[in-house]
Amino acid sequence: MKNGQGTIKITINGALHELMIGRDIEPSETLSYLLREKLGLTGVKIACDQGACGACTVLLDGKAVLSCMILAMAADGREVVTVEGLGDNDPVIQAFAEQSEPGYGTAMQCGFCTPGFVMATKSLLNENPSPDLDEIKLGLSGNLCRCGCYPAVARAVERVVNQGVE
Repeated sequence: MKNGQGTIKITINGALHELMIGRDIEPSETLSYLLREKLGLTGVKIACDQGACGACTVLLDGKAVLSCMILAMAADGREVVTVEGLGDNDPVIQAFAEQSEPGYGTAMQCGFCTPGFVMATKSLLNENPSPDLDEIKLGLSGNLCRCGCYPAVARAVERVVNQGVE
């Protein structure tokens, strides 16, 4: 690649995308912009666009990252997974969807933050399959919920841990 010319290759949700710089992508575009606005993966939420809320969390080579803080070109040769890449039967998605126990409320009041929490949970469980409550809180501390559903989010993660699946 010279002077911003050439292509980058990114595997996104299992599909290889070859993007031409200057045509498909600009060097200044973030990964979140590419995923949401150019590829239509609207599970990636762009809220603060400053790395402060976690709504844009995706997995990059299996680790949670804030996609608004990474240039798309930095994902060249890497693997990205968004919430759309998990599938409906994913245990984390199911736990968040089912979380509505009395006293804990729902893990998805408005749902805007949920994809980011789900992806952060996937990363947390990849690194620590059996976190305790303090480890869950620490692992998800970069994600904000304006509805205040934190107890239900933590309970959803505990549901996955107690089921013994990731």
